[in-house]
Amino acid sequence: MSALPALIARDAALAWRSGGLWLPVAFLLLVAALFPFAVGPDAALLARTGGGMLWIAALLASLLPVDRLVAPDRDSGVLDQLVLRGIGDELIAVAKLVAHWLGFGPPLMVAVVPAAALLKLNGGTIATLELGLLLGTPALAALGLMVSALTAGLRSSGALAGLLALPLAVPLLIFGAGSLGDHSGSALKLLAACSLLLVGITPFAAGAAMRAGRE
Repeated sequence: MSALPALIARDAALAWRSGGLWLPVAFLLLVAALFPFAVGPDAALLARTGGGMLWIAALLASLLPVDRLVAPDRDSGVLDQLVLRGIGDELIAVAKLVAHWLGFGPPLMVAVVPAAALLKLNGGTIATLELGLLLGTPALAALGLMVSALTAGLRSSGALAGLLALPLAVPLLIFGAGSLGDHSGSALKLLAACSLLLVGITPFAAGAAMRAGRE
C-alpha cells in the first residue's frame, strides 16, 4: 500500500508531460464555444440544452487519454517490473484510476465555469452541474481505465475503447444530465450509486485484464 502514492504521482506526472491534463479542458471549452454556432444565439435554448451538452463533452474528454493509460506501460514492460516487485495488479489499477481522475476531473470542473458562461447557464444550474461532475467524473475515469485495460495490446485500441465505453456511460449521462432538471435530488443519488459501483469494480476488472494480458 505504501507504493500507492508513488504510483499515483508517477502516472499523474506522465499525464502532465504528455499534455493529458490540458487536452480535456481545451476540448470542453472548444465544444462549449462551438455549440452556440450550431444551435444559434437563443439564450433560453442554450440554457436549456447546455448542461446536457457539457455532460457529453465531459464524457468524450475523459476518453481522450484512454489509449495512454495502460498500453504504454504494458508494451514497455513497466507492468511486469511492478508485479515482480510484489505490487498487485489491483493496486496498480487503483493508482491509475486516481491519477486518471486527477488528470481530467478537477480541471474539467474548473473549465465548466467559463463554459457555462458561454452557454448562458444560471448559478443554480452551474452548482448542480458541478456537484454532478464531482459525483460522476470518478465513474467516467473508472470506465475509461476499465476499457483501456481490456483493449490494451489490440489494434486501434483507442477507437475500440471509445466504442465500448460510450454505451456503458449511458446511465451516467441520463442521471447526470437529468439532475439538472430534477430538484428532488434523486438523479444525483442514482448517479452517486452508479459511480460507487464502477469505482468499486474497476480495480478488480482492470487488474484481471492486465494480468490476463501478461499470460
